Amino acid sequence: MLNRRRAVLLAAVIVLQSLTAMFFVADVVADLAHDGALEDLHMGLEALASIALVGGILFLMIELRRVLSRMSMLETATQAARGEMAEVIDGFFADWVLTPSERDVALLMLKGIENDEIARLRGTASGTVRAQCAAIFRKAGVEGRPQLFSVFMEELLAGDGAPLK
Repeated sequence: MLNRRRAVLLAAVIVLQSLTAMFFVADVVADLAHDGALEDLHMGLEALASIALVGGILFLMIELRRVLSRMSMLETATQAARGEMAEVIDGFFADWVLTPSERDVALLMLKGIENDEIARLRGTASGTVRAQCAAIFRKAGVEGRPQLFSVFMEELLAGDGAPLK
């Protein structure tokens, strides 16, 4: 709730600063069109204020993106903590664009079942399962089962670290 309020407040400040920056930039451009130079103190201060406002807007936009990212991470961690790990797993599988067969194999791997047993359960060849495992690891950006498990353990134990999506 606090992060959501912070995001809304940052968005409101960005809008307010954007309107203010547009005013100052328009005023500086109009003064330049009229006088043709930034020679007096008033014009220099307006130009400086315009630059500062634009810089502030960029900073706030970056901060807003961080807040939204943090909110997303916390939502994922909260789902996992509530026992909604299946939804978290489905989210990762969707992000990784796993095929239905790869999803089945990945779930069985997460349950600790070996490739030969997965092949027997699915009625496929062991080589097919090995190929699907390799595709899963590649899509997940991991090198093997231990790293695949660690992706999901990170979600269960999520603290200050970002998820590995």
